[in-house]
Amino acid sequence: MVNLANGSTLAGLGVAALGCAATTRSADGLFVGVRYRLPVPPAPAFCLGNVIMTRGDAIDPGSSLFRHEARHATQFACCGGVAMIPLYLAAAGVSWVLTGDFGARNVFERRAGLADGGYMDKPLRPALGRVTGFNGSQWLRPPSTRSRAAFSRASFSRT
Repeated sequence: MVNLANGSTLAGLGVAALGCAATTRSADGLFVGVRYRLPVPPAPAFCLGNVIMTRGDAIDPGSSLFRHEARHATQFACCGGVAMIPLYLAAAGVSWVLTGDFGARNVFERRAGLADGGYMDKPLRPALGRVTGFNGSQWLRPPSTRSRAAFSRASFSRT
């Protein structure tokens, strides 16, 4: 209902029509558009409001991909509708800078479930790992054994 009010579902139905997708009602108040034909976005499935579009002939409502796209529908509601599109694109850009992959560090894809959407987690680019000391999954050099509290007590004590 929120995505209908914020216009994102209407936008999704419009994009489905532009992409010649056959749209039907599905589970959980979502619509599914099948055989989407436009070249953008290049993903095999994507969501706009409460409309899940796929290039294939169907998407099973019990599948992990459907659940992943349904989580994006919730994200559209939380982000105020089509305002999510520039936020998503910015998150994809940050992910690409960090990893060379548009989905691996994209907060929207991570919150929707990377594996469910067919994405893989990727480490930070090697140069970023060397600069930060963190490669995305583990520290490359051990953190200091001296805590900040111990440092501040030692520096400012009057012995």
